[in-house]
Amino acid sequence: MLQPAPRLSVPAALALGSAALGAAFATGLFLGRRCPPWRSGRERRLLPAEDSPLWQYLRSRSLREHPALRSLRLLTLEQPQGNSMMTCEQAQLLANLARLIKAKKALDLGTFTGYSALALALALPPAGRVVTCEVNPGPPELGRPLWRQAGEEHKIDLRLKPALQTLDELLATGEAGTFDVAVVDADKENCTAYYERCLQLLRPGGVLAILSVLWGGEVLQPKPRDPDAQCVRNLNERILRDARVHISLLPLGDGLTLAFKI
Repeated sequence: MLQPAPRLSVPAALALGSAALGAAFATGLFLGRRCPPWRSGRERRLLPAEDSPLWQYLRSRSLREHPALRSLRLLTLEQPQGNSMMTCEQAQLLANLARLIKAKKALDLGTFTGYSALALALALPPAGRVVTCEVNPGPPELGRPLWRQAGEEHKIDLRLKPALQTLDELLATGEAGTFDVAVVDADKENCTAYYERCLQLLRPGGVLAILSVLWGGEVLQPKPRDPDAQCVRNLNERILRDARVHISLLPLGDGLTLAFKI
C-alpha cells in the first residue's frame, strides 16, 4: 500500500543528478514542447513557443545531437503522429542521466521509429542493451537503417509484442532489479501497470522516465470521453504518494516525470 513519503537522505548519485537537472533548467535545456496534433487545441502552453528567438538561442547553445539521431528525429516528424515522439530536449536529458549513473541496461516502452531507443543506446557502453517494446512492426523498420548508421543496432533489442508481456517475461527470467533506466511512452490505459513493473525491474538508484504526464493540460479536469487523461492523472497522484521514489515532474514536451528508485 502506498504511504506518504518519509524524509529520506538523497544518495550522492541522485544529489548529483538533481544538480545536473537544475543546471539544465538554468541553461534553458528544457524550453520547448511538442504536443500531438490531436491534442494541440487543448494544450495549455507552459513554456515559450518553439519559434521564440530566445528558445532558439537556448536550444542552439545546449543541444548536441548525433547526426544519425537528428536524421531519425526529422524522419519521425514526417510520419503520421510523428509529433507525439519524445522531444530532442527530453532525449538529451535522459541520455545524460543514463551517462551520469553509468547505465548499462535500459527499457524503452513505445519504440515507434526508435528515436528514444537510439538516444539511450548512444549513451550506453559498447556492451550496453536497450530492450524496446513495440506492437507495430512498421515504424521500427524505418528507423533501423539509422540505428545501423550510428553503429548502435547491436544494442537495441526490439520486442514486437505488447509491452506488458515483455515486462512479465523479463521478471519471470530473473531480471528484476537489473535495469538502470526505463522510459515509458506507450498507451495510457496501462500506464500504472507499466510503472509498477518497470519499478520492479529497476535497480535502486535507477531512473524511470514517464512521458506525456500533462496530457495537453487535460489532467486538470479529465473529461468522461477522455479515459486516457484520467489514467494519466491517477498515475500522477500515485507517483506523488509513492515513498519508493524521489520525483521531479518537468514541463518538458507534454510533461516528463522522473522517478529515481530509492
